[in-house]
Amino acid sequence: MINKIKLKNFTCFKNTDLNFSKGINVIIGENGTGKSNLLRLPYTITYLGSKFNGETSKNIFQQRIAEKLVSVFRPESLGRLVKRKEGKERCEIGLFFDDNNLDIEFSFASNSKSEVEIIKIPKKFQINNSIYFPTRELLSIYPGFISLYENYHLEFEETWRDTCLYLGSPTAKQTQYKKSFQKILTALEDLMNGKIVLEKNGRFYLNEKDNGKTEITLAAEGMRKIAMLTQLILTDTLTENSYFFWDEPESNLNPKIIRTVSQIIMELTALNVQVFIGTHSLFLLKEIEILLNDIRYKNTPARFIGLKQTGDAVQVEQADDINDLETITALEEELIQSDRYMEVVNAD
Repeated sequence: MINKIKLKNFTCFKNTDLNFSKGINVIIGENGTGKSNLLRLPYTITYLGSKFNGETSKNIFQQRIAEKLVSVFRPESLGRLVKRKEGKERCEIGLFFDDNNLDIEFSFASNSKSEVEIIKIPKKFQINNSIYFPTRELLSIYPGFISLYENYHLEFEETWRDTCLYLGSPTAKQTQYKKSFQKILTALEDLMNGKIVLEKNGRFYLNEKDNGKTEITLAAEGMRKIAMLTQLILTDTLTENSYFFWDEPESNLNPKIIRTVSQIIMELTALNVQVFIGTHSLFLLKEIEILLNDIRYKNTPARFIGLKQTGDAVQVEQADDINDLETITALEEELIQSDRYMEVVNAD
């Protein structure tokens, strides 16, 4: 599990140390405060680590980190990820784990095109899957996307390609996931009123209980996001001890589905999946808060990170309880709207 990340001059973060829980980690902030960056950075490192073996040389690892950072973040050059200021500056990044043999530290300069300097190389590499869900669903673009991405220059971040590769993995035998993940799988399939199927033509379909097989492109986008999660369980990609990063889970989901998704997220943490989500949804945060006070999840480790733009940097707050955060500015407008509504109602 990831314990901590240390950042110096990374994008909008000047000097930031973030501590994570083994369960659910919620990053809260308005657009532009860097919450997606705080998901993509640990994802990049853990995903890359899971693809290496202990025989990888330091030089190769440095090269692969630089390539993956550019592929995920899509800057014109690696140095563009360094916090902007006059003169040459250096970005330093450290990711630290329960098992300190996995710890990694590296740096790169603002004038770097693709060069990374490893300060501390892991003594061993990841064996756990690292999965990233972007804000939009990917099932509708899946047919031909990987081939297109590999053969042409597309301005899509590489998380899309990585997740599509996972989505297209062969379906696992039921015994591999049934015992621990069957409860979640059942809840997801009930929500979809059917099962997700990848046909030989490379297209996904929703096999509904009442209406038969329907192209996934004809399903609501919210259902397609649920179907993605289902497919990752069926392919034995989302397993115990995985890392799961989900950017704005609430996007294109109605409140009823958000409630179910919130509970599924909590169930994943109970199966030792370390979950990281970025959000600015008051409704989702309230659902998570309610569940953390539920007797079923009361002992779930949780960490809340609030981001607020202040001048040329981002202010960071951290707490184990959401009520201990003071700078959740992403929610202020929703709270103000609620107060305005109550004023109108009371005036009538």
